[in-house]
Amino acid sequence: MHNTIEHIDVFVFEREPNQAYLGDVSDGDIQLNEHHFVRKFNGTVYPLRDRSVVVRIIDKDGVIGWGETYGLVAPKIVAALVDDLFGPYLKSLDPMSPDKVWDAFYSLQRNRGYWGGYLADTFAAIDIALWDLYSRAQGISIQAAIGCAGNGKVRAYVSGLPKNTTEERVELAQAWQAKGFDQLKIPISATQDGDVPGEFNALRKALGEKQKIALDMHWCKSTEETITIESAIRPYNPWFIEAPTLPEDVEAQIRIGQSMPTPLALGEEWRTEWDYRLRKDSCRIVQPEMGHTGITQFLRISKLAQANKALVMPHATIGMGIFMAASLRAALAVDAAAHEFQHTIYHRNGALLEGTASCEEGYFDIPDTPGHGVVPNDEGLGYLTLLQV
Repeated sequence: MHNTIEHIDVFVFEREPNQAYLGDVSDGDIQLNEHHFVRKFNGTVYPLRDRSVVVRIIDKDGVIGWGETYGLVAPKIVAALVDDLFGPYLKSLDPMSPDKVWDAFYSLQRNRGYWGGYLADTFAAIDIALWDLYSRAQGISIQAAIGCAGNGKVRAYVSGLPKNTTEERVELAQAWQAKGFDQLKIPISATQDGDVPGEFNALRKALGEKQKIALDMHWCKSTEETITIESAIRPYNPWFIEAPTLPEDVEAQIRIGQSMPTPLALGEEWRTEWDYRLRKDSCRIVQPEMGHTGITQFLRISKLAQANKALVMPHATIGMGIFMAASLRAALAVDAAAHEFQHTIYHRNGALLEGTASCEEGYFDIPDTPGHGVVPNDEGLGYLTLLQV
């Protein structure tokens, strides 16, 4: 008889941000309510506060696993799915086989066409918590459970330069370079009057030829616009172009990926390996987001991508920091080429957890401690509110 799950709690994590990743709400952005606003440049909803959904599972021996997923909008959806569907079913499954639990969850509604969205995010949170519990029950790290025991380092790239002018952004980039970070990604919205080539030119001149500089387009350009922009910045040797066009337009992604020499990076919105299979001929860099995939699908996507000679560079929305910790350990286990470092939030929210990995001199330093290595400390617990369905 397997060791059954006795209890499942779902919390919302919410905290006032110190600095917005893409900058503050600006003219043209639309504030919806006290929680959300819509960015004008890409029409996407963003939270006004740091926000995620945290799951805690406890087995009959009292072993605890912590998981996390997105909760930017309507976090009670996740709580309702756990209360009504996944929680009761999980108590009948073997928590010592997290990948089999993921498959069992997915099978519940795949024949009804529910393959992603909030549904998959919910069992991503549970999947992370199960891998955490499974590893802690054995006294080993997640990377050891995957098959790569030991401490290790993962290359970090600086994500975002939240300043108002090109000159200020260049100064910030230089400051990070001086700290040993020689890889950088900028969002297309943070350019002087939309002058992407001018921004790249300024950064390249200031940072030198060895610095890697990538561009995140946040899905706001057409195929033709993407190809035009890539051609214009090509003299400045861009590292990769991320998320250029509508994420559901697979044909456009394939055309873009096959039309430009700069590597195309995709994957932050994916939930499963099936998302990668559709796009395997388009992207040379794969960016699984742990908050959507959980550990099980993160590993499956990475395995397929590497077999196809694509690089794995995980995306890193932070939330409280729990799924980020899981992402770092999985990234170490699959030998990821790099991992996103959202410097405006990583250490700030990481201080709410015991065991957060350090990020210095261009690398995340990941210890070989049990599970994904983090648990909320007393201050962190103060930012968690139990969700009642």
